[in-house]
Amino acid sequence: MAARAQHFICQNCGAAYSRWAGKCEACGEWNTLVEEGAEGPRRSSRKGRLFAVESLKGESHDAPRLASGIAEFDRVAGGGLVRGSVLLLGGDPGIGKSTLLLEVAAAFARGRHRAVYISGEEAVAQVRLRADRLGLADAMVEVAAETSVEDIVATLSQGAAPRLLVIDSIQTMWTQALEAAPGTVTQVRGSAAELIRFAKRTGAAVILVGHVTKDGQIAGPRVVEHMVDAVLSFEGEGSQQFRILRAIKNRFGPTDEIGVFEMTGAGLREVANPSELFLSERDLGSPGTAVFAGIEGTRPLLVEIQALVAPTALGTPRRAVVGWDPSRLSMVLAVLEAHCGIRLSGHDVYLNVAGGLRVQEPAADVAAAAALVSSLARAPLPADAVYFGEVSLSGAVRPVAQTAARLKEAQKLGFTKAIVPEAARNEAPDGFALFPIGMLANLVADIARDGTPALRRVGGQDA
Repeated sequence: MAARAQHFICQNCGAAYSRWAGKCEACGEWNTLVEEGAEGPRRSSRKGRLFAVESLKGESHDAPRLASGIAEFDRVAGGGLVRGSVLLLGGDPGIGKSTLLLEVAAAFARGRHRAVYISGEEAVAQVRLRADRLGLADAMVEVAAETSVEDIVATLSQGAAPRLLVIDSIQTMWTQALEAAPGTVTQVRGSAAELIRFAKRTGAAVILVGHVTKDGQIAGPRVVEHMVDAVLSFEGEGSQQFRILRAIKNRFGPTDEIGVFEMTGAGLREVANPSELFLSERDLGSPGTAVFAGIEGTRPLLVEIQALVAPTALGTPRRAVVGWDPSRLSMVLAVLEAHCGIRLSGHDVYLNVAGGLRVQEPAADVAAAAALVSSLARAPLPADAVYFGEVSLSGAVRPVAQTAARLKEAQKLGFTKAIVPEAARNEAPDGFALFPIGMLANLVADIARDGTPALRRVGGQDA
């Protein structure tokens, strides 16, 4: 009998090689090639069947959904879970993935839907202890500790199919059809494919938990993210009590949607008004703080951006940023120096988004610039003002989307004025004052007017 062919697969990106190498040429990672059995071509006597081909014009229906009752989770999922859909949930260790999914399973069970929680990392007794701590022991959630995909599918195929199946985690699952260790690229891909077939055949909604790598990416082959219907990311800092559930991909709903939770001793608590929570401990009257009116998915969100500019004794000043893109900070600093006359080459710069939220949209440029200049000038910004706008390399302030929603959220929380791009001057709600700016230098001049004498000359003109 011929020996089974072997090849080497990168455990980071899934690239296959005929021989071992220290470095994967596809992703550049070192020592990630693992020898696995090659899957040979399969012969089948089954003949192809004919299927109907339809036109684009026709009647369409929304996919039927099952709402869990946890509003923040349903919001990110697009209104609830679609029957037969498969979701992949990733997050750092200890962030609360298992806690969140146990609460979701309990919510489904209390809605008289069959919910099954399969743990490949913990024993049933450990899952029960967590349920007792969260006050979920009375929910009729079926729990098991199993890692064999064939055994899971065979067991759940008996009787009525579950409405929700949670697999914690996909890296611990294995299928006997593949000769590879659990957690390898081959096993993760094969196990996910078998569970996806089970979901499509029975109509059960399946949630797969995925580990993440050191850079925050979901571990395993990227093909798994393409196979599933939705990819969710559970984010947060260990020192912060806030947790952000973010939709990265969703075939049945909007992407970039977020849900906000607060980690408490009794589990995760939904935050219905995250803007009010993020601004609840503001330092009013302190220089270097600006309120940014942002948009996360379809939800307007107000957060505080904090900046500290201090003289440095180092040859190369430090640039530290938390919750924002470091490259974006470098660009804003360059624009301030090139077009606004602000010299920061002798200062350390620190920027932080309060509350543990990560801001990704470029509309935060104006708020970040205002906080930086406020800290340097030691001039507090108005406590009742919000800032938003994108800064171009020429120093111009460009318009951003959904201005009306940002202003409405700011007005609801008691703000009375906003510094906005020039194009948004006519979108103010009743009783709300807008201060449109066309160039970033105009904003810098206004802040410097109340600051230190060193900043009272901006761009060669007296402010």
